[in-house]
Amino acid sequence: MKLLYITNGINGAGGLERVLSIKASYLADSYGYDVKILTLNDAHIDPFYVFSKNIKRQSIQVCGNPLKYIASYVNGIRKVVSEFNPDIIAVCDDGLKAFFTPLILGKKTPIIYERHASIKINTDKSIKGRISKFLMKQLAKSFSKFVVLTSSNVDEWRTGNIVVINNPVSFYPKESSLLSNNKVIVVGSHTFNKGYDLLLEAWKDVVQTHGGWKLEIYGKIDKEETYIKLAKKNGLEHSVYFHKPVLDIKNKYLDASIMVLPSRSEGFGMVLIEAMSCGLPCVSFDCPSGPRDIISNGSNGFLVPEKNVQGLSEKIKLLMDNELLRKSIGSNSKEYVKCYLPEPILKMWNELFISIVK
Repeated sequence: MKLLYITNGINGAGGLERVLSIKASYLADSYGYDVKILTLNDAHIDPFYVFSKNIKRQSIQVCGNPLKYIASYVNGIRKVVSEFNPDIIAVCDDGLKAFFTPLILGKKTPIIYERHASIKINTDKSIKGRISKFLMKQLAKSFSKFVVLTSSNVDEWRTGNIVVINNPVSFYPKESSLLSNNKVIVVGSHTFNKGYDLLLEAWKDVVQTHGGWKLEIYGKIDKEETYIKLAKKNGLEHSVYFHKPVLDIKNKYLDASIMVLPSRSEGFGMVLIEAMSCGLPCVSFDCPSGPRDIISNGSNGFLVPEKNVQGLSEKIKLLMDNELLRKSIGSNSKEYVKCYLPEPILKMWNELFISIVK
């Protein structure tokens, strides 16, 4: 089967790129799919994650004023589709333009949309922002299938073509963290949505009584260094450490004892299942939409009401103070996350593709 993925790029270190590397590679290597990934502006030349050598990669150039950008985008996609002639197209792009793909290409080829973020990430309340959100919800109906990552995401879209398929876990090491290092790990880019301002506020409370612990943050740092400056402003530079994305993030999880997800919204929470695969207890805001579908509160982690800074610091301190609790929850999380292994997840994708092509 010939499968074309359309996305902005695969050079980043985000969850979408990570998941695409796993899915596309598995489908090419284990199921024998003829896979091509189409990106924009050469964002395929130096991927952060490892992609199968059996995958073809191609880019189209889009630039200029809005009219030129749209024209080059439309013509470029049409040209690639005409040349590759895929049996199915999967769109992986959380921006508005992706929702117009069925209109751009028509319905000759089945087109699937993969939504990797909660619609709550679209926080723009201006007229433009409200129109954008409205268009997304209307255009979602035009795809052959609209795939979301959790059952909570279903309520955000309420469209008859919706399918739920979770993300596969990136790795599942035999070993687990010893949970003995005084380290808390956080993984994600430096954006408002990731809630690092809330995290630092909580950490300011934590270190007053747990000064021997360190907070290690891995993720793409914004040009303004917003949260690095905020940490210094709050006198946290000796307990909070910021790192650029690393490919061996698994080893960083294994070296930590607690994982925290302070996001304002998530499409899934890839970092949660990554941390769980390493036996880490996780503390997360109960933000829309992913964490509540992954964490069973008190069993394989802790859910805190969204934006509740005091609750976040209390659960972090609870785990810091109780090694037996850390180990119990860490053990439960490692066992639970087996349901996200690639084999069962990619079997669902294969079955979905076959059912649509038929």
